[in-house]
Amino acid sequence: MTTSPSPSQNRLALETSPYLAQHATNPVDWYPWGPEALERARRENRPILLSIGYSACHWCHVMAHESFEDPATAALMNELFVNVKVDREERPDIDRIYQTAHQMLTQRGGGWPLTMFLTPGDQQPFFGGTYFPPAPKYGMPSFRDILQRVADYFRTHPAEIAKQNAALTQAFADMQPTPVDSADRLQAGPLKLARGVMARDFDRNAGGFGGSPKFPHPTYITFLLRQWRATAGSDEPDLQSLFMATLTLTRMAEGGVYDQLGGGFCRYSVDAEWTIPHFEKMLYDNAQLLGAYAEAAVATGDPLFRTIALETAEWVLRDLRSPEGAFWSTLDADSEGHEGRFYVWTPDEVRSHLERQAYAVFAGRFGLDRDANFEGQWHLRASRPVDAIAAEQGLTAEAVNSHLQSARTTLLAVRNARVWPQRDEKLLTSWNGLMISGLAIAARALDREDLAVAATRAVDFLRSTLWQATASGMRLFAVHKDGRTRFPAYLDDHAFLLAGLMDLLETRWRSADLAFAIDLAEILLAHFEDREAGGFYFTADDHEALLHRPKAFQDDAVPSGNGVAALALGRLGALLGEPRYLDAAERVLKGAWSLIERYPQAHATLLMALEEYLEPVDMVIVRGDTAEVTQWLSEANRLYSPRRLMFGIPTDAADLPEPLAAKRPADATVAYLCRGTTCSEPVRSLSAVISLTRG
Repeated sequence: MTTSPSPSQNRLALETSPYLAQHATNPVDWYPWGPEALERARRENRPILLSIGYSACHWCHVMAHESFEDPATAALMNELFVNVKVDREERPDIDRIYQTAHQMLTQRGGGWPLTMFLTPGDQQPFFGGTYFPPAPKYGMPSFRDILQRVADYFRTHPAEIAKQNAALTQAFADMQPTPVDSADRLQAGPLKLARGVMARDFDRNAGGFGGSPKFPHPTYITFLLRQWRATAGSDEPDLQSLFMATLTLTRMAEGGVYDQLGGGFCRYSVDAEWTIPHFEKMLYDNAQLLGAYAEAAVATGDPLFRTIALETAEWVLRDLRSPEGAFWSTLDADSEGHEGRFYVWTPDEVRSHLERQAYAVFAGRFGLDRDANFEGQWHLRASRPVDAIAAEQGLTAEAVNSHLQSARTTLLAVRNARVWPQRDEKLLTSWNGLMISGLAIAARALDREDLAVAATRAVDFLRSTLWQATASGMRLFAVHKDGRTRFPAYLDDHAFLLAGLMDLLETRWRSADLAFAIDLAEILLAHFEDREAGGFYFTADDHEALLHRPKAFQDDAVPSGNGVAALALGRLGALLGEPRYLDAAERVLKGAWSLIERYPQAHATLLMALEEYLEPVDMVIVRGDTAEVTQWLSEANRLYSPRRLMFGIPTDAADLPEPLAAKRPADATVAYLCRGTTCSEPVRSLSAVISLTRG
């Protein structure tokens, strides 16, 4: 293995991150975050220039080409700063801290690339921004001008910097919410408030929430489907929640944010109609949307949702699955130096690959008979209904769909021959945990055993590779790339994988997966929990000491680690009858309560945990012959029942914890229904189980 970079490379050549490797030939004297860089900054009393991004980030590439590859700019950076480059996907702990600091210092939202300037002794940020241009434009000074001004200010204004740093330290301390002291304060009010805010922000024409840029918000969709289902049997079912969820899913599926040829979703839409996406494709978006579409397919019976779920799963398995069975992270937005080039077409190019009738159908369906919509070219979106095209072309709807499917297959093969966007092939535990959940949910909702097999392979890889012996016992790690497992795992790694294991156990029982889930839960309680104020820190108690130890409750592009932990621990606690897990989930809600009350819509995952805390789920344990247990689960999974968890444990399952072993098989398949701390006598028919449980 290489132990030093070549003369034409900097230290980043030795890193596993594809993003850092993209900068290995910069003339900038880059360091990865670590003792070598921090010690040099202290020794030379030189400020740190911290640059954070990720491999699929378009504007990160732009700033790299304009500034970091420019010898004059690099020389100025090397003269004035110790330059540190961070992949935010490998080090979300560092990214969280300095994104928050950027918002405090600038009173503006952050993003990537993030450019922060830190004091050398304690890594306190004293100035920052995101993208800086090479010459003055966009109302911003040039990056070189910024470099000189920041270095001068650091040299001439130490007292002001110290005063600002003290205020920033206090601001970090003040961020943590005050927990409630009684469980009686945990009420259902925020559920209704969040539902109202979502309705206020809902786009009744294009679906989604808010204007441009428009993000998928999968946690909103899941929350709204649950709200509808909870009222579906009442005199006043919440049809508006169902409408908001399903219109959003439909419009996204029809839009350019969905890859109409290859399946899978791009990160977000730059417009409010879902037409033109930011073209990067992320594992975490597709994991969450896979589960949402699969659940919506069961809830509504709409074949579109089933199709989109399956196409998304097929894209992930085809284009993001590693040979070991885990899942890579991203596809870049750019190829050949241009965003979206891989995905766009011209009518002439499409016409050259299709027969006349097929072209007419395809062009009408996907907008090639309209004006160009992306820099003089055409990005595909479903522009006209199949029935309208059938009437226009004198065809049946079945014939139109046949032409479309054939054309999509042909054009996907053509597209695959183009220069591909770069794929970030690092394996992240947290994002794999989300995909394990998505595959497990889709497997049981859509009756696709192959998806359960794929989820199981990913679990086996994570357990064999990222679960390792350390001085403090078996511990989880966050990243694997090129044979190297690195970085102690964060809250999201533990919570998302724990939730993935719980979803997979509902889909196919393996006692080893339950044991792994228990191990992860124990580490959460031992190393991450704030027992005094409630909730879980983002980093473990034995993690590298940083400027701040964050504890966040709000959903972001991924669901809140605290919210997922509360949901998963509540479910694991209910399954095992383990009060410690149930109490920890309650402490999360109490710790976050002031935030939940003020901004309920920002905490949709915690709201779902709150819902299950206030009204515990129906826990069904099915025991019997493997084939019959599988049949019971398959029949039950035809109904959308988010308030019912159903685990099929075959008679010959070994190594069961006592609370599960006590639910013994009988002479025929039986089910045990538990609600809270009360369990039923054995129930001997599936119809009785369904009639006794709630949706």
